[in-house]
Amino acid sequence: MTMDNLTLILAQDADTAAAPDRPSAPDNTTGSDTVGTQSTGQTPLDGGDGAPPARSEGFGMLYLLLPLALVFIMMSMGGRKEKKKRAAMMAAMTKGDKVQTVGGILGTIVEVRDDEIIVKVDENANTRLRFARTAIQSILESKNAD
Repeated sequence: MTMDNLTLILAQDADTAAAPDRPSAPDNTTGSDTVGTQSTGQTPLDGGDGAPPARSEGFGMLYLLLPLALVFIMMSMGGRKEKKKRAAMMAAMTKGDKVQTVGGILGTIVEVRDDEIIVKVDENANTRLRFARTAIQSILESKNAD
């Protein structure tokens, strides 16, 4: 046996190994009823050859969206806690509390009204400023903390 004959034999073996043992799937483009098709002309979900049906790609999207939904829920929970804490601080403001505004001004509350706070910022000149309640960032010292 020469090298050319051996190569030819190996090539023939590879061709027979690659060929399927069963006939190829029927072509349903004509719409005729053939073996493995339903009366509507469509192939069954399992392909008619006993193989399991192909997995839907919708679950892949679900696995992607589930962690995003969890992150969104966790962020909204943190926002609620912060909102409750701020509402409690706004309700607890009283005359004599030392506060800091959003703009960084430090002072002492002189008067508390419905929607505004009057803050004394300078003891010597008796300088008072009016602020909206929402302009108060934090209470530094509470008169009621004693």
